[in-house]
Amino acid sequence: MESEYKLLSGAMVTLALATATLVVVPYLQLQTVQPSPGLKPYTEQQLRGRQVYIEMGCVYCHSQQPRSQSFAPDFQRGWGRAPVAGDYYYDHPHLLGTMRTGPDLFNIGARQPSVDWNLGHLYQPRAYTPGSNMPAFPFMFELKDKADPGDKVVNLPPSYAPPNGQVVVATPDALALVDYLIGLNHTYPVHPDATLPTTVKDQLEPAAEGAANE
Repeated sequence: MESEYKLLSGAMVTLALATATLVVVPYLQLQTVQPSPGLKPYTEQQLRGRQVYIEMGCVYCHSQQPRSQSFAPDFQRGWGRAPVAGDYYYDHPHLLGTMRTGPDLFNIGARQPSVDWNLGHLYQPRAYTPGSNMPAFPFMFELKDKADPGDKVVNLPPSYAPPNGQVVVATPDALALVDYLIGLNHTYPVHPDATLPTTVKDQLEPAAEGAANE
């Protein structure tokens, strides 16, 4: 019985240490982070599109975290600089992603700012990127014989246009998702020290100075 208590106590201590290291300490370090200069809050339409992004599972194939130039060729791929904590100030939950079946989307709004391109790419990715393994999302669009007033018609390449003179019309969810994607533009400059909150830098700088003087 005594060994069981020791095992349980050890497990609880390990869990407490893991929670402190992975949850409590990062929270304390980042709670003072402010939005990066140049970062804009999401609009209501973009927030709706962000929810569509989550519901569609886009985060399973796309990341939103380019890696440092010293670590990976993400910058050479055109994905932009490495992010800082303030870049995610308005993101709840964060959509960093864990894998890249497709390209990183941290700056897709800068790379592809066209509404028509993004809508067409959602409807049929291979019409715009030959060989793409991204699934098509035709259910986010409607086929109509004639567009109604206010409809957003998707201009597809002729070989992918629907037959019988029909038109492809974007649904509100498709329009919101594209608005969110175009809003992903983090090309504004950030200070090199912005990678850490002020409180953490204050703790690290004296230690660095002490090491330099040794």
